[in-house]
Amino acid sequence: MQENQNVKHTVNIEQRKLLTVTAVESVTAFSEVKIVLSLLGGGRLNVIGSGLKITGFSKSVGTFTAEGTVTGIQYGGKNFAAKIFK
Repeated sequence: MQENQNVKHTVNIEQRKLLTVTAVESVTAFSEVKIVLSLLGGGRLNVIGSGLKITGFSKSVGTFTAEGTVTGIQYGGKNFAAKIFK
């Protein structure tokens, strides 16, 4: 996939319990305490919390939803492998 820096991502957290993210390419990893998302246009989003569970993901639309207690969000650039194989 060609990287597009103009892709807009949105992250919405309601009362630390409901998470909605747009422009999601894939779910890289998930557990009850951490969800890792790859974003369209490059980048990664790490969601940290407890009791996390994925409630929806549409690859064709790029929307992702999850429930649980969100305690942190970390946005990062390209992953290590993407830097090597650029």
